[in-house]
Amino acid sequence: MKLICIGRNYVDHAKELNNKVPTSPLMFIKPETALAAGNKILYPAFTKELHYELEVVLRISKAGSYIKLKDAHKHYDSIGLGIDYTARDIQRECKVKGHPWEKAKGFHNSASLSDTFIDKSYYNLDSIKFSLEKNGKVVQQGDTADLIFGFDFLIHYVSQYFKLEPGDKIYTGTPAGVGPLKTGDSLKGYLEGELILQNSIIAK
Repeated sequence: MKLICIGRNYVDHAKELNNKVPTSPLMFIKPETALAAGNKILYPAFTKELHYELEVVLRISKAGSYIKLKDAHKHYDSIGLGIDYTARDIQRECKVKGHPWEKAKGFHNSASLSDTFIDKSYYNLDSIKFSLEKNGKVVQQGDTADLIFGFDFLIHYVSQYFKLEPGDKIYTGTPAGVGPLKTGDSLKGYLEGELILQNSIIAK
């Protein structure tokens, strides 16, 4: 299973991190070992700046490579939520040095997924609202209507480089509002008002 992540796919998020708005999808992959086994997320010892990034996640249901845009909708069946955990200080250091981001993005427990994935036919795919609460306060709110690159285009684009297989997940990007975490924080993710993801940050 691959965890394929799309960066800077909301204009306001790109701007909040002082990044240029991309003209094509920015992709990176987290290893399968990055996926958290449960709802408890260990705060890594190597970072002092762990950030949350809530994202709508697509579950791939049909294998394919070089998928045509008109056929992309046939390759995913359901939608959930995920959090892309990022060691922001490590990422910043990698950027300055021109190094890859893997150690800032792909570490153990750096990806969580909702327990529930919901059939895509349940939603208006042009506008899915989602939000994240940290310790009971809303810190992120997003609407997939604001995606720079929509679901079908992402599947089409990603498949030009990586063969997609059933069970792969595509994290479609995070809206503005990303921020730091500390041990003891509690996170709740809502998809169209329904609570489907809960994480807590723990110390080793």
